[in-house]
Amino acid sequence: MIYETSTLAIAVFAAFVGAVLALSFWLGSRAKSAGGYFAAHGQVGWFVNGIAFAGDYLSAASFLGICGMIAFFGYDGFLYSIGYLAGWIVALFVIAEPIKRLGKYTLADALNARFQSRGLKLVAAIATLVISLFYLIPQMVGAGALVKPLLGLPHWAGVAMVGVAVTVIVATAGMVSTTWVQFIKGTLLVIVCTVVVGLILNRGFTLPSAPIPASAVQSLAVTPEGTLVNGALRTRENQLDARLRAEYGTGFGSVAALPDGATSTGPLGPITYLETFADSTVTTWKKATDGAGVTTFTPVERKGADLLLPGANPTFKGVRDDSLVAKLDFLSLMLALFLGTASLPHILIRYYTVKDAASARKSTVVGIGAIGAFYVLTLYLGIGAMTSGALDPTDSNMSAPLLAKTFGDGLFAVISAVAFTTVLGTVSGLILAGAGAVAHDLLKDVFQLKLDDRGQVRAAKIASVALGLGAVGLGILFEKLNVTFLVGWAFNVAASANLPALVMLLFWKRTTKEGIIAAISVGLVTSLAWILGSADTLEKVFGYSAADASARALVPFSQPAIVTVPLGFLTLVVVSLLTPRVQRASERAAQV
Repeated sequence: MIYETSTLAIAVFAAFVGAVLALSFWLGSRAKSAGGYFAAHGQVGWFVNGIAFAGDYLSAASFLGICGMIAFFGYDGFLYSIGYLAGWIVALFVIAEPIKRLGKYTLADALNARFQSRGLKLVAAIATLVISLFYLIPQMVGAGALVKPLLGLPHWAGVAMVGVAVTVIVATAGMVSTTWVQFIKGTLLVIVCTVVVGLILNRGFTLPSAPIPASAVQSLAVTPEGTLVNGALRTRENQLDARLRAEYGTGFGSVAALPDGATSTGPLGPITYLETFADSTVTTWKKATDGAGVTTFTPVERKGADLLLPGANPTFKGVRDDSLVAKLDFLSLMLALFLGTASLPHILIRYYTVKDAASARKSTVVGIGAIGAFYVLTLYLGIGAMTSGALDPTDSNMSAPLLAKTFGDGLFAVISAVAFTTVLGTVSGLILAGAGAVAHDLLKDVFQLKLDDRGQVRAAKIASVALGLGAVGLGILFEKLNVTFLVGWAFNVAASANLPALVMLLFWKRTTKEGIIAAISVGLVTSLAWILGSADTLEKVFGYSAADASARALVPFSQPAIVTVPLGFLTLVVVSLLTPRVQRASERAAQV
């Protein structure tokens, strides 16, 4: 059954996590100064930094969330991969080299390089904290999702484990250990996923022993918790999976018909695999919950070709829907993914770990290569999970690990451990960005506490503990949401708050500190308000029914970037034109 604990899985998992923590302790002695703690002394090689970019960026949303969305919705989930990768074009051609020249430790350093304004530092630090917390939520949700099948523990236990492990990583060696954790994790993630895709292609497609009739409906009372049987957690998802396997020879997610009446295909090449899937019929499951809290899953046969087209599911209905609102929602999400990458604080601070602007550019190219290779693999991982007979219909985030489990407990153990280190790497980067905002930006520069290098490091370690505890609470609160869906919100907020300020600071000489402060403030507040007032938030976070959520929503669609990013640019331009510009010393000298 899908959730059975394995001694091998636990042993491999413990070895991975133990090795990561041991590395962190070993590197701790190399990061006593602020320069070492926040930026690894600027001595990380460009290739290592490029792979660390991939390790930082390929988060739980990329690995667990995207694979899950493809497994449940087909090509619609892959559109997230396209959006995430396209965002690196902005980072490469617009941000990489200038941000390295401007900054020292944090994003606020770069934005404030020309102005030395405490007010600007304050709003930039607040934006960093808010965006980091938004991005932390899906990572912690992903951690909790992993622990349930691996260790037989509840969701909150997995979230707490990540919180403790990451706090140790950040509090011991800061950016030094974080960089190497992300480098190792990025390398392992691409290698292990390549192996899994090879196994998927070698297995091909096979029909279940008996067809699943359209009348087959599996029910799940969603409120009661699972029970312990012989020391193992037997959840109701397990019971559903067992019923399906007993009656039809497969769990959730299978092929209903193959081309030319075949019962199996044998090994397939990468292109042939997609062609065969397109010509097949796949059994998907429609989910519905009644007023008594009982969820039913009804089998629905879908053409593979339809699942390989965008807009086949409600996730991206704007692709096919004639409604202007639906199209704007889709375009707004794509805009947020495209612009959000170059606005994420935990990504931008990686540019301060290399020695010069050329190294920043080279590391970005390496990162794009590694990230692009992984995102190609997600399409095969998602389709493989969709047809593996090992889906958990109540949790899309577990699609990739459960797919690996169909090839044996050993691979399941390795891929779950790699997924867990994926969470560790990204969360450590996020907490480090937040800790830098607190210690370096707020305490030292805004509140002007007299902190030497050691004092800044000590304050950052205390802040990392506080942020870790906050992340644990948020990860437990948002347990049921798909991690990729949550990350989409974080990208919206990052693009709205930071991108207008970054771009205009770099390319418009008339930009003033008041303009940047106003743009960050307006972008942050309006994007958060838009998200909180959307129907998706009311339904998925506050628990309203779909009909009530639509009726109560304060905004027409859920993704704000298409409105709030231009509003940030407009605000910056207007306020900058209305306020005096502070000239640089070199410009004043030229006028004399």
